[in-house]
Amino acid sequence: MSNLLSFAHELADVAGAVVMPYYRSQLAPQDKAVGAAFDPVTIADRSGEEVMRALIRKRFPAHGVIGEEFGKERPDAEHVWVLDPIDGTRAYISGMPTWGILIGLLQEGKPALGVIDQPYLRERFWGDGTIARARGFGDERVLQTRRGKTLDEAMVWVSSTFTTDPARQAVAEVLRPHVRMLRYGSDCLAMAMLAEGHIDIVLETGLELYDIAATVPIVTGARGVISGLDGAPAIQSSSILAAGDPQLHRRVLSMLAEAVRSEA
Repeated sequence: MSNLLSFAHELADVAGAVVMPYYRSQLAPQDKAVGAAFDPVTIADRSGEEVMRALIRKRFPAHGVIGEEFGKERPDAEHVWVLDPIDGTRAYISGMPTWGILIGLLQEGKPALGVIDQPYLRERFWGDGTIARARGFGDERVLQTRRGKTLDEAMVWVSSTFTTDPARQAVAEVLRPHVRMLRYGSDCLAMAMLAEGHIDIVLETGLELYDIAATVPIVTGARGVISGLDGAPAIQSSSILAAGDPQLHRRVLSMLAEAVRSEA
């Protein structure tokens, strides 16, 4: 997979070069939502995905592509690139550096490679399910999730999408009395911080494949665990739980089970 990993880095490079000039500029986002919560999209989102798709067509024309902005091309191919040119567009248009470029690769339908790139911070995280690495702030390093923390020591980050419905938020709030810290508002960098050992639990909901495919090989490559809130594979789920420690993952999954059934 080394040539495909090198290519994933190229995709991140070209996408970053396109989206960065728009960052902290006076963008005029459009709202993709119809009668629902604000769901912005910008010229940066669309241009970032277009440049990645063009490079994939040129270098790997038999590969498939699934992207947030332009849908599916050959989704049944052996290799399918899953692209989210700006994960966290709300943060992006607000000037907050918690957004990132997500690039995932499915091989025969399973997550094989993932990249999270934050070009403003000049940090990049990647993994293949067996190892995960990062570079930024002058070094390259192997990622390792934090192990051995008890639930009452756990640092938890929750996506803001949990707050859009009281029943959904109640699922996340089950954890609050039992953990050291629970904060809302995470974008894709929360998964990177979990892989690097700064966060113990991440909860996200309202997800699509392009929100998840890149993060799975990074979290598992750093020895973490990621699944649906119902225990199903993460890429088959719209609500996910990631934990740095397998035992902590099992305990939290059990705690949330009743709340998840009630919310359903």
